[in-house]
Amino acid sequence: MKHIIAGIGLAGALAAAPALAQETKVIGVSIPAATHGWAGGMNYFAQAAVERLEQTYPQLDFVLATASDPGKQVNDIEDMVATRHIDALVVLPFESEPLTGPVQAVAQSGAWVTVVDRGLSQEGIEDLYVAGDNSGFGRVSGAFMASQLPEGGKIVALRGIPTTIDNERVAGFESAIEGKDIEVLGMEHGNWNRDDAFTVMQDFLSKFPEIDAVWASDDDMAIGVLAAIEASGREDVKFVLGGAGMKEMVKRTMDADPMIPANVTYPPSMIATAIEVTALGLVSNAPVSGEFIIGSVLVTPQNAEQFYYPDSPF
Repeated sequence: MKHIIAGIGLAGALAAAPALAQETKVIGVSIPAATHGWAGGMNYFAQAAVERLEQTYPQLDFVLATASDPGKQVNDIEDMVATRHIDALVVLPFESEPLTGPVQAVAQSGAWVTVVDRGLSQEGIEDLYVAGDNSGFGRVSGAFMASQLPEGGKIVALRGIPTTIDNERVAGFESAIEGKDIEVLGMEHGNWNRDDAFTVMQDFLSKFPEIDAVWASDDDMAIGVLAAIEASGREDVKFVLGGAGMKEMVKRTMDADPMIPANVTYPPSMIATAIEVTALGLVSNAPVSGEFIIGSVLVTPQNAEQFYYPDSPF
């Protein structure tokens, strides 16, 4: 009997050895490169989360890749599957449409998929979705715009990169200003990029002789818009509303700059939340599927100090 038990124990030990070797699980993190301020903050928080979680969970391994365009991101993800055999993918799609198929292939391979911020063009692929409240971001922005133009007014608006979240933001904004006698003279994509926003705003300024305010919908784009207004010498634009909580813009709100009277939060640190929750799902039995939505808050001179982080890269 002792021999048999020993035999079973040895067999168990032999069987356990490769199992233990396979206990390390790999989480791939694929995000856009730091092409603008918000993305720069996201890269910072992603790297910090990976370093912290590697110390916390030695049974987890991470591979972090940044991409400057959708094609590079697709290649990164395919490489993670082929060479690192990832158990989970945390992805913030550069664009929704070109990333949908590749991420769906990852899900079909059996890996856990967490999508962050910019959704995919097909519903039901991801196990977990982490994002800001994009509809709320638009609604808060539109409500503020309406409150600052109680008699109505003429505005222009800049959109981000064509994605599902951009659509949600615009829908929320339009619903908030509906019936408020606010005329949207023009709405164009500035791609969350200050240079593109500068060009779009230059075009708006040349087309429209009177503009009361601008919904830039992003702080990087707000910087481009402000530069275009300053270069034009126009004084009819009363204020510009950006968003996302860039520290320079929050500081201007805190200092009661009339051109930047408010901001709307959309924290880039949400990528850290997504990585943390995904890691928790792999190391425990905690249920983590579903949606994790982070609300947007209006930042004003009265509460701006709560949202000002001078040491943050964004």
